[in-house]
Amino acid sequence: MAFRLAFMGSPEFSVSPLRAIGKAGHDIAAVYCQPPRPAGRGQNNRPCPVHTVAQEMNVPIMTPVNFREQYVVDAFAALSLDVAIISAYGIILPKKILEVPRLGCINIHASLLPRWRGAAPIQNAIRAGDKNTGITIMQMDEGLDTGPILLAKSTPISDETTGETLHQSLAELGSTLIVKTLRNLESGALTPTPQPQIGVTYASKLNSKDSRLNWARPATELERQIRAFNPWPGSWFEYDGARIKIISAETNGLNGQPGTVLDDQLTIACGQGSLRLLHLQRPGKRVLDTATFLRGMPIPPMTQLK
Repeated sequence: MAFRLAFMGSPEFSVSPLRAIGKAGHDIAAVYCQPPRPAGRGQNNRPCPVHTVAQEMNVPIMTPVNFREQYVVDAFAALSLDVAIISAYGIILPKKILEVPRLGCINIHASLLPRWRGAAPIQNAIRAGDKNTGITIMQMDEGLDTGPILLAKSTPISDETTGETLHQSLAELGSTLIVKTLRNLESGALTPTPQPQIGVTYASKLNSKDSRLNWARPATELERQIRAFNPWPGSWFEYDGARIKIISAETNGLNGQPGTVLDDQLTIACGQGSLRLLHLQRPGKRVLDTATFLRGMPIPPMTQLK
């Protein structure tokens, strides 16, 4: 059965589910996404990825800043929706919106709920050292990712997984599961299951403070952070007035005062063990391997990094 639906999402993660829903033959009455915002050197208004794809699909696009105004609520109600699909939309939906579609609002969430409710589940799962994560398809309620589960499927996290690779695999998994959900929704084949009361964790929104490496932490934790925050929001340290971004690193057993450069290969002592930096990037420059980087910006042994 084809549903008349609205899709509500903004970042690249949501593009694949949007395309999959359209390919499955559903009637997308409107796509809701965050408004274009200044970006790039010129700070010109740039539409989000979902906005761009919706234009390609020739689907009506709505970009309200919130749902407080009655005319925005009325416009949503006038769509006469069977269901709304939400995927990393970035705008809180009030109860009066959640209740509009005939079958409610369904969220594609990038974790195995109730673990990692909130804004940054992909990065937090890697940073915490989780061995697996997944996609949860959830019937939305007024809480923060607290609604009953309709479908869920896990995927492993390896020692090589980065934020980028996990983002891609979860976007594909979310696409598959949301199409399956819609296929079974009307027939009653899905049984909403309340989330467990134990195992709840929260993935708060990330910022630049989270990105700076704290050398007092164990090397294993910092290595996971570097992978988790690649490519966004990135992990960095400051040297000679420049913010140096670390793209990849590996741990070893050398010890020393945290933040001390231990050798000529950029092995940095941490709170426990040490971290050898493998690929780095200066502001506005390309990514370099360590040897090439050090030829352009020497950081001698025994330097104390903050």
